[in-house]
Amino acid sequence: MTTDSKNAFNQPLGGNEMPRFAGPVTMMRLPTATSAEGLDACFVGVPMDIGASHRSGTRFGPRQIRAESAMLRPYNMATRQSPFDRMQVADVGDVATNTFDLKKSVGIIAQYYRDMLQHTVIPLTLGGDHTLTYPILTAMAEKHGPVGLIHVDAHADINDEMFGERIAHGTPFRRAVDDGLLDCKRVAQIGLRGTGYSDSDFDWSRDQGFRVVPAEECWYQSLAPLMQSVREQMGEGPVYLSFDIDSLDPAFAPGTGTLEIGGLTTIQGLEIIRGCAGLNLVGCDLVEVSPPYDQAGTTALIAANLLYEMLCVLPSK
Repeated sequence: MTTDSKNAFNQPLGGNEMPRFAGPVTMMRLPTATSAEGLDACFVGVPMDIGASHRSGTRFGPRQIRAESAMLRPYNMATRQSPFDRMQVADVGDVATNTFDLKKSVGIIAQYYRDMLQHTVIPLTLGGDHTLTYPILTAMAEKHGPVGLIHVDAHADINDEMFGERIAHGTPFRRAVDDGLLDCKRVAQIGLRGTGYSDSDFDWSRDQGFRVVPAEECWYQSLAPLMQSVREQMGEGPVYLSFDIDSLDPAFAPGTGTLEIGGLTTIQGLEIIRGCAGLNLVGCDLVEVSPPYDQAGTTALIAANLLYEMLCVLPSK
């Protein structure tokens, strides 16, 4: 099943047409496309874990997220959004990353997204370790100029180096600042927590003008008021949403590489994404799902649902 035209069939394959354990292993069992031409939004996988510093396995993330997404249905009962009725959407497959060379992979990803963004499409990326956000932001800034960023994560990912390397899953937002890819007054980091080496682990972000919301400030409360304030901060400019699954507490999402206790709930994750409605989102990613540590598939299932929620809040085309 393929789609390459604006008028092509656009709905996910339903569970009453084909059992959910069968059919195509695409995101939500959507049609596939060979390019982003004619699409308003697309799902794209970036299978890689060569940038991970601890538990690997995120190279299998996109495949498992797609498999678990078979449970999803096209209509959002909570928000009353029907994204496939207002947007042309397809799964465009995976970026062919280099298994053995992280720097080459970064270049491959950046060029892939440059080519994709020649079209008026909003990419939703299935990761893959968090290194991938740096080359995506490179392509985004080349098209849109410095972008605002909503970064949901247990970690700030602003290390200058890791093991002497300047590119890894703990450095993407340091490199993004270095390269002028971010509008630093329009950056919010939500869910940061855990142990560190010094105050600078989070304070460096504050020094750049980022809004930093530690997980402790999120405990015991709805994040809807926070997101109202974040929307005001982001304004009308282009915004990129990067969601690391380890922002959620390990009780909900154990299948990831760098676990930290005291994290966000799945409900708060939904509130953050639904709180992005109305923003000028130009791209989103969901990263760091590691299937070898996700024996029940729960983490990948959560990731699939959050990616669908991202689709539901994209601006209409």
